[in-house]
Amino acid sequence: MTKKIDALEYHAAGRKGKIEVISSKPCLTSLDLSLAYTPGVAEPCLAIERSPSDAYLYTAKGNLVAVVSNGTAVLGLGNIGALAGKPVMEGKGVLFKRFADVDVFDLEVKSEDPDDVIKVVQLLEPTFGGINLEDIKAPECFYIEEELKRTMNIPVFHDDQHGTAIICSAALINALHLVGKQIEKVRIVVNGAGAAGVACANLVLSLGAKPENLCMCDTKGVIYKGRTEGMNPYKERLAIDTGWRTLEEAMRGADVFIGVSAKGAVTPQMVREMAKDPIIMAMANPDPEITPEEALSVRSDVIMATGRSDYPNQVNNVLGFPFIFRGALDVRASTINEEMKKAAVFALAQLAQEECPDSVSRAYGNQSFSFGRNYIIPKPFDPRALLRVAPAVAKAAMDSGVARVPIEDMDRYVEWLETLQGRAKETMRAIINKAKCDPKKIVFPEGDNEKILKAAYHLVEEGIAKPILIGNRAKVQEKMAELGMELNLTIVDPEDSELTEAYAQELYRMRQRKGITLTEAQRIVRRKSRNHFGAMMVHMGDADALLGGIDTHYPDTIRPALEVIGRQPQLTGVHGMYMMVFKKGIYFMADTTVEIEPTAEELAETALLAAEKVQLLDIVPRIAMLSFANFGSVNHALTQKVKRAVEIVKERAPELEIDGEMQADTAVTPELLANYTFSTLTGPANILIFPDLNSGNISYKLLHRLGGAEAIGPLLMGMKKPVHVLQRGDDVATIVNMAAIAVVDAQSMQEELRWDFSRTAPALDAPSPAP
Repeated sequence: MTKKIDALEYHAAGRKGKIEVISSKPCLTSLDLSLAYTPGVAEPCLAIERSPSDAYLYTAKGNLVAVVSNGTAVLGLGNIGALAGKPVMEGKGVLFKRFADVDVFDLEVKSEDPDDVIKVVQLLEPTFGGINLEDIKAPECFYIEEELKRTMNIPVFHDDQHGTAIICSAALINALHLVGKQIEKVRIVVNGAGAAGVACANLVLSLGAKPENLCMCDTKGVIYKGRTEGMNPYKERLAIDTGWRTLEEAMRGADVFIGVSAKGAVTPQMVREMAKDPIIMAMANPDPEITPEEALSVRSDVIMATGRSDYPNQVNNVLGFPFIFRGALDVRASTINEEMKKAAVFALAQLAQEECPDSVSRAYGNQSFSFGRNYIIPKPFDPRALLRVAPAVAKAAMDSGVARVPIEDMDRYVEWLETLQGRAKETMRAIINKAKCDPKKIVFPEGDNEKILKAAYHLVEEGIAKPILIGNRAKVQEKMAELGMELNLTIVDPEDSELTEAYAQELYRMRQRKGITLTEAQRIVRRKSRNHFGAMMVHMGDADALLGGIDTHYPDTIRPALEVIGRQPQLTGVHGMYMMVFKKGIYFMADTTVEIEPTAEELAETALLAAEKVQLLDIVPRIAMLSFANFGSVNHALTQKVKRAVEIVKERAPELEIDGEMQADTAVTPELLANYTFSTLTGPANILIFPDLNSGNISYKLLHRLGGAEAIGPLLMGMKKPVHVLQRGDDVATIVNMAAIAVVDAQSMQEELRWDFSRTAPALDAPSPAP
């Protein structure tokens, strides 16, 4: 699949675009309606009329930013117009929300007249708490921002200018520290005199660089005093008195190069002629002015940064703008001034010097990051950036007198910021990153299914797994061609595979006393059941895990796996669990798919297996054994069974947090759980064990369809080797998530289970699972 097709499908699938507006207040009853609109809405209107600052109390203004563009300088695409730039502005909104929980309306202004843009934004000031200007060409962008900052009382920030400058400056401070140079003494060359270049130059001057030591170049060469060609007032301010006329001349003996220009602007010879320990920030996108390989080929003392994620030291604006606006909005700043920008610079620079947490290392394939030449700037997905940059910006706003609502307790503020980092998606990302550290071979029996093919593409592109597709080779390749897929995926066709006969012989050996002849085994493996073939691949060690079911009924997937791979011998049977992903958290629900009427022993087994699975995902398990009663409030055989299951788990795994029997709302509601001071749970449960299949299956499906949870599963527990089952309605993202979980399972597969599992009854060869 080409990246073009992938990108277009990403934007067009489901709800079109990347954003939606969701009400933050209920509107379900006539009373809700009367409060949300007429007549109740009149009260906040009158309050705001009396005191305009109350708009921050009664409306979303204080957490709402406008991303404004006229489309005259969109990414590397140039002047493509306001409408064509809209996907970028929506994307900016996604990043604001994802990294700092700031809400965004994107505004595309159909005019290249800067005064029109200014007028539109000025008239919309009552709506927003801040303005992020985006993708507006220079020099108009300078005039627009200056005029808006002069006339408006909310923060205005052109990210193309200041975002790049802030991240670049943080990297520069650390690089200078590493080579023992002072910013006041180094000679700096900036190539590219557009929005980002001018901002980078101005900010490094603000940080202490000497004007006479900073030489700016553009496509015409050095910007020198007296030059007339291609000049504007913003370039004029940075012109120096020099005899240099070309970039090549300016680079001789320079300590620092900052590039926001074009691919290939810097040659290896220029790098060779720079000063000792040169610092090169080659930030042209998608291709830098010079690549690290080219620079390092001529000298080994170079410190390199680029705008690309596949090289060390990526200068990425997402490290700045979400957190800068977060801090500015939270103190209701009237502007984003130089002090606030410098505070963000120093916060990012300091963060890179600190020990890098494991979560960041896992996000990048378990790479080890420590402050040095290849790590002078934090990684974009470092969760600490919000907690450092936003408070630093807020404090700078307070210290410089532009904060209208100062933060009284900064420690409490940081704790609040932590609550904005929803754990659900982070947990899934952590699982994916863990999978990427050691990708395993995942076999997909439905290799010709379009969703499977798309998921396989993502798994390979992101390095999560090594997919093996089972199916008719010609059909799979035809489907890949239709989708524009150019990857060299592994396809196994049972009709012509050299593995087929060996698998048939092994299946016959395993099942000959269960009614299967050799002829039947050959027919099953070659033509009848790709699920059997996939299970045999895992059984024989040719694949590490099986993931199937997108085209088949659940029993048709699980039964072959049970017949071929089987359960672990210490267990009474296999068990099923779903991971339910909500916006603010993840819950694990078991048994939701296999055990119909479990005994106390089987419930205990489900709980222990669920805890083991959750621990493999680096989550601390807190288990609630659910019932219709709380802690003995009803003495009934059903509640006694659950109570006995709790006792069994505590006997076998006393270190686990588990309690019950308890009602579901008690298990997940801190206020209700607090009424039972004797409970051994230290917080709301994240693993819910249901007393029977009826309650478990019904509950997870209702939460999925009505509660808005993403249901990932079913995850089979207790198999000898990883087998997981897809559902017919699963989308590509869910398949990718399931594959990541299967990889983590395969990474952690062990012969012995963690806890003592005592079998009380033989398991059925193939239980009757739920649909």
